[in-house]
Amino acid sequence: MDLFEKDSPNDSPLQRDYENQPLATRMRPQSLDEFVGQEHLVGEGKMLNRMIKSGVIGSLIFYGPPSSGKTTLAHVISREIDARFEVINAVLDGIKELRKVVSKAEHQKKATGKKTILFVDEIHRWNKAQQDALLPHLESGVLTLVGATTENPFYSLVSPLLSRCQLFELYPLTKEDVKVMIGRVLKDEERGLGFVEIEISDDAVEHFADYAGGDIRNALNALEVAALSTPKSKDGKVDITLEIARQSIQKRSVRYDRTGDEHYHYASAFIKSMRGSDVDAALYWMNAMLEGGEDPNFIFRRMLIFSSEDVGMADPYAITVINSAHEAFIKTGMPEGFYFLAHACIFLAISPKGNSTKAVFEINSEIKKKGIGEIPAHLRDKTANKLASMYLDSKNASDDYKYPHSFNRHWVRQQYLPEEYKNQTWYEFGTEGREPGLNKRLEEIKKREEK
Repeated sequence: MDLFEKDSPNDSPLQRDYENQPLATRMRPQSLDEFVGQEHLVGEGKMLNRMIKSGVIGSLIFYGPPSSGKTTLAHVISREIDARFEVINAVLDGIKELRKVVSKAEHQKKATGKKTILFVDEIHRWNKAQQDALLPHLESGVLTLVGATTENPFYSLVSPLLSRCQLFELYPLTKEDVKVMIGRVLKDEERGLGFVEIEISDDAVEHFADYAGGDIRNALNALEVAALSTPKSKDGKVDITLEIARQSIQKRSVRYDRTGDEHYHYASAFIKSMRGSDVDAALYWMNAMLEGGEDPNFIFRRMLIFSSEDVGMADPYAITVINSAHEAFIKTGMPEGFYFLAHACIFLAISPKGNSTKAVFEINSEIKKKGIGEIPAHLRDKTANKLASMYLDSKNASDDYKYPHSFNRHWVRQQYLPEEYKNQTWYEFGTEGREPGLNKRLEEIKKREEK
């Protein structure tokens, strides 16, 4: 079936031009009024809306997840203010391509006075030198930059570039945004599917919008597949049912980037849920990462760290449990590996918590600030002490060392820290799990020794 076969010979030239383009491309918004979503930026009276309508546009950075409309919004801005639109992909293009764009922009500005908007997709992929190369052209006004990034610009972009741009954060598109575009597609006779009589059930629309995961392109491509693959009924209609929708978009789109901010946000939610002893939330975020394509070994590494950082001495054997679960996972793989991931996650979430192991970082910080103190003489190597005693004709400092195993319960009071830290303590016993018992045992030994 060819969806573009018309009963009438008087087809629109625009329809014929769009024939070989995907539906999502044909339906890309051409004006601010057609743009869907990001109401906090382009809604009536909002900052970006006012800037576009006034025609006063400075350089911009759009920061947001994939498919949130960054590229589309840049196109809309160029059309609204009647500017030339140039595109550079930071993954493929570099300073050589930038120079070409600058040369064309300078020529156009002299010849027509027309502004050039340079859209740099994935601008975070450019290194410092490449980002710096933009600065003089933004200063001169030859180019107006619209940069798009999925990564936090405060980490990925150089400060001089950020200081010359206004930053706007885009949010993931909602299910309602997707449904708006589906409705528009079904009515639009020029760019959409309005020239075909399509009957689509509410359940089918819900399925497309739900499984698209906020990605309008994904939803429209699936809708086009459904329309193209469904034969017309006797009365000339294309009926798209829930079952057809399910066949057209079978896997739910998960918004997850293993190298971007989402990776760290999901991992953070996972760790904090385990730390808060919320088993269900911990399992939920772990599954969200796995569904997004995260490496299970990364998740095990995070749990291994957690077993020492957040459970620690409250259950000293947690690290052994997680390490064993990881080894079992490596031996079996997926899907059975889900059991070992769940085992480790649940164990950590319901384990007693303690963060007393953080003492190591406090001591490390102290050493970095003040240097390392002198080792008490009685703790030094006994062979070296003996030789020093012989050649210097002095007392052997090792004679003052008290061997703990020679005393009751294998403990004796003596100084182990440098003199300046004689009474210093960094480690604090936790109050949960096994740690209080270990503390109680040590305190009892100390009291007996004092008697």
